[in-house]
Amino acid sequence: MLSLLACTTMGISFQQPTLIAPQEFRGAWVATVANIDCPTEPCLPVETLMDEMNAILNKAVEVGLNAIVFQVRPGADAMYKSDLEPWSWYLTEEQGKAPAEGWDPLEAWVEGAHKRGLELHAWLNPYRALHPAQKGPVADSHISHKLGEAVPAYGDYLWMDPSSKEVQDHSFAVFMDIVERYDVDGLHIDDYFYPYPITKNKEKVDFPDDPSWNRYRASGGKLSKGDWRRDGVNKFIQRVYAGMKERKPWVQFGISPFGIYRPGVPPTIQAGIDQYDELYADARLWLREGWCDYFTPQLYWPIEQTPQSFPVLLEYWASENPKGRHLWPGQFTSRMNPDSGNWEAKELIAQIELVRDQQGAEGTIHFSMKAIMNNWNGCAYALRQAYKGLALTPSSAWLGSEAPGRISKATVADGWVTIETDDQTARFVAIYAETDTGWQLVRVGQPHRPILAPELQNSRGMAALVSRTSLLGPAAPISAE
Repeated sequence: MLSLLACTTMGISFQQPTLIAPQEFRGAWVATVANIDCPTEPCLPVETLMDEMNAILNKAVEVGLNAIVFQVRPGADAMYKSDLEPWSWYLTEEQGKAPAEGWDPLEAWVEGAHKRGLELHAWLNPYRALHPAQKGPVADSHISHKLGEAVPAYGDYLWMDPSSKEVQDHSFAVFMDIVERYDVDGLHIDDYFYPYPITKNKEKVDFPDDPSWNRYRASGGKLSKGDWRRDGVNKFIQRVYAGMKERKPWVQFGISPFGIYRPGVPPTIQAGIDQYDELYADARLWLREGWCDYFTPQLYWPIEQTPQSFPVLLEYWASENPKGRHLWPGQFTSRMNPDSGNWEAKELIAQIELVRDQQGAEGTIHFSMKAIMNNWNGCAYALRQAYKGLALTPSSAWLGSEAPGRISKATVADGWVTIETDDQTARFVAIYAETDTGWQLVRVGQPHRPILAPELQNSRGMAALVSRTSLLGPAAPISAE
């Protein structure tokens, strides 16, 4: 919810303005698995880890992003202090070993993002237990030691059995622990449910979940194996969403599934994987039922690739959204790597424009931040142009409709502005400057802490919108001190 502050600067007064906050989700994934984005390698000093984090967050602001999706659970491990799972190998090169100086990466990323006016969403994999990029052994506290047969090997991976009650309870506890202890703006899961199938001698290898399947059948269960697998994943998705809303309704739940629901859906679409019948992910159901706040199908194909057409898939997912949840597709920005894909910047920007033109879609998320940091094929330059002018993340009407809190004080001095509010759940403030050409959004930051906004020094006036739970609400003017 937004309340409006209108004040005078340089002795010039003005009528309370009517401000429309631009809204578009502009996010990027920061992958920790295999040290893809950050940390760039395991066992770095805390000072270097902070430098890498700050470089990413500063680049995000520079190109016009407003959200970071930071991977905190790459494989039943933790990029944060946890009593439930061991510290990640990708952080210290020894699973279970804490970083020096008591440093907590997630806490640092939340603090660093928020002070720059960026949302921070914690990205978790609900079922992967070990990725082959981890070269060292798992810790004694790892789930594979705790749950045994519920964490079988599948190819080069260890994978939690999604239909195991013990697995579901454990992952649910991990998700809720983050919601309760960290000031994150969202929890986010990607496309790994049951693992992507592997083959042996040209035959697909079935996932080894016979122990839990046999218990289900012995208890009188009547579902087919495929329906039983989907049912387990469906119940977990619904449980996580409900659990988050019971604890902190303003924390958003995002799901980023494989971008194609099923081969032949819609009719012109082809796929080498059947998400519904091989990953056992009924992603369309989750969107239709509103078991998420935002939906980010990975539309990782170019516009002109007819069998996997970006615009056709975008329009399809928009049509499957009766609850009106946010639709923020994933873009494969890393395909702009000259060594892999070599997409041109015009492809990236054309996709952004298609999303802007699609009713019901309000932004995108880029995989991954590495592409932007390296400016592959000019993608960082292109995004800076595409994202010219700041934007707030889109409002979420279903998250509540309570009246906004009041702004109690505004202080402007030497290019810095501090907005105080009596609403303790306020998230961000959007600072506007009035110029000869009208009102301009110049900064997004946090309440109760100074925000550098040099544009105010030569402005005719200033106004601020204060967001409480990312909802838009009625304006309430107040004079500044």
